[in-house]
Amino acid sequence: MEAVLGLMVILLGVSHGVETYCDGRQNGTQCYGALGGTVDIQLMDSISEIPRYYLLKDSLKILHVINNTVISNTIERRSLFFLSSRIFRINNLSRTDSGDYTLQTFNSDGYSSGERTLQLFIQAPVSSVLLVSECLSQGEMRVSCSSEGGDSPLYSWTLDGRTLTDAELLSGNNETNNITLKQHISGHLVCSVRNNVSNVSEEQKTCSFINCTSINETQIVGWVHANRNNLCIEPTTEPTPVTPTAVGTSWFIFGLKAAVVILSLSGIWIWFTWKKKTILEVSAVPQRMESPDNSVLMIEMSPYSNT
Repeated sequence: MEAVLGLMVILLGVSHGVETYCDGRQNGTQCYGALGGTVDIQLMDSISEIPRYYLLKDSLKILHVINNTVISNTIERRSLFFLSSRIFRINNLSRTDSGDYTLQTFNSDGYSSGERTLQLFIQAPVSSVLLVSECLSQGEMRVSCSSEGGDSPLYSWTLDGRTLTDAELLSGNNETNNITLKQHISGHLVCSVRNNVSNVSEEQKTCSFINCTSINETQIVGWVHANRNNLCIEPTTEPTPVTPTAVGTSWFIFGLKAAVVILSLSGIWIWFTWKKKTILEVSAVPQRMESPDNSVLMIEMSPYSNT
């Protein structure tokens, strides 16, 4: 069987509208398109001078070109043929777009000059990855990796950017979605999920050993997730260190306050002293009582006084 398994995929993102490229210039090529996305099929060389050709999908003619002019395109509402590049683009791919696509060419006399077929497979891209892990009592770490969406997902693992080795695994391997890390394996663990039209990954830190006091003042000793270690009490503020400059400033402020208090008390004492002196001076002045004109002055004479 003369089948050439060729695949050339260009990924522009894992979302609705993923674009892929398929080189269909060789017979038996296998191509992949993303569900809801776009595929560009290279039918022939851009400099090709074939005067007439058909493109059939499962024996149904969908494209007819004569002398570099599109005669018919049965799916033109979601497809486009670029005459200059000989690329046939299909948008908004669905499951029904999967199948065999056959290009039939003819010479100027209308005789067949060749035929080649490609297979197009439509896959749903992986949309997200979920990591679920558990820290075991001896420091091992059990991890499960699952993907949302995506046809025929393939799994792989890395630790700090390098491929996870069998020597670091207690169970599973680099291509399974469930693994268990051995004791004292630390770093950033990444699970990648891919298929022919997408590639998505998720990262998580490995387990770490803690020995601390919890919020309710109980001692905690064991293995926990390094990125979820919120069991230990951590100081909310750091104590401010005392420097010689700070000490000098404190004494200066204390002295200034003391001087203000002394001056205030002195002022109060002076005011009371002046007030008391004023009251005494007023009391020492004799009081003269004025009497009416017809008042009588009485003088008591002593019998022993001289006359």
